[in-house]
Amino acid sequence: MSAKKARKPRTRKPPQMDIHTVAARAKVSIATVSRTINRIPTVDPAMAKRVWKAIGELNYFPNTQARALVSGKSHLLGLIVSEITNPFFPELIRRFEECAVERGYEILITSTNYDSTRMTSCVRRMIERKADGVAVMTFGIEEPLLDQLAKQKIPLVYVDSRPQQPAAMTLNVDYRHGIWQGVQHLAVLGHRKIAFISGPLNLHTARLRHQAFTQSLQQIGIPLNASWLIEGDHTLEGGMHAMKHLLQSNDKPTAILCSNDMTAIGVMHAAFDAALRVPDDFSVIGFDDIHIAEFIYPPLTTIRMSCLDLARGAVAVLCPEAKAQPPAAERTNLMIPTELIVRRTTSIPRDTIQTLKPLIRTASSEP
Repeated sequence: MSAKKARKPRTRKPPQMDIHTVAARAKVSIATVSRTINRIPTVDPAMAKRVWKAIGELNYFPNTQARALVSGKSHLLGLIVSEITNPFFPELIRRFEECAVERGYEILITSTNYDSTRMTSCVRRMIERKADGVAVMTFGIEEPLLDQLAKQKIPLVYVDSRPQQPAAMTLNVDYRHGIWQGVQHLAVLGHRKIAFISGPLNLHTARLRHQAFTQSLQQIGIPLNASWLIEGDHTLEGGMHAMKHLLQSNDKPTAILCSNDMTAIGVMHAAFDAALRVPDDFSVIGFDDIHIAEFIYPPLTTIRMSCLDLARGAVAVLCPEAKAQPPAAERTNLMIPTELIVRRTTSIPRDTIQTLKPLIRTASSEP
């Protein structure tokens, strides 16, 4: 007798994972699963909880394209930033994603690198992916290009400046408060020769910071030296170049306030190359409070503009279902606070210390 061929054991195919499987596990209708996944608020909370539990147990991944077809919403928020080489923007992206994910949104990130051609591509991607809202965090506006988003009736939120578009909202950064604190801090230390390195003055936000500095000097009664107002470009190299320019002057400032932290770090680098010390020879203040500002040496005194505040504000105004949604009037014009963070790059001016030394010796020698 010929040996019978051994039959291969049948392998069971894993059950198809779809919305029907989730509905069966949660013991609800398919419609309830669909409405829960699309975060429709009328779903009974107890049923929604069972659906999300079933999704977790089954390791089910909803089809986002199908969700968009059903709900008419992509659950996608766009974020347009200027660049990603400046550490401020990766921190902003991280915070924006955290806030968006909390509300069930994904994010689409694009960077313009201050290039109008790339801006055109950024806008096109947002429209093609049918973003439910777009945060324009470029700190400078290309109105003709962004008009395309407005024509698609996509909600927009800007920083500091808003075009005349009905769907646009604004996050206004309180530059004046933080910069006034910085100037006051330097004045209390004894500085009267204070320079300012701005960002590119073709940017609205750079002009706002520049204006806040000059107004702060005027309020405190410190004379303004126009030769100490240097236009930078918000980069390390720009800060180094500006500092070298200040060092060539016969009448040098004793303190330098910078329009962002990258500029301030460049200033510190140029001072080191010139065998000068911060804060012994120059006090330096930055703006933004990027993460590395606390860890460079010496740690940078800076004006904090919170990435978390910016992200929360942007997501709040773009998501109508947000739990902490501000009133409609406030959603079009939210204020982002700033505050001075004192670390170790500011101190009493050297000439003031030299003046005080005889007085200190006299006082210490008295019985």
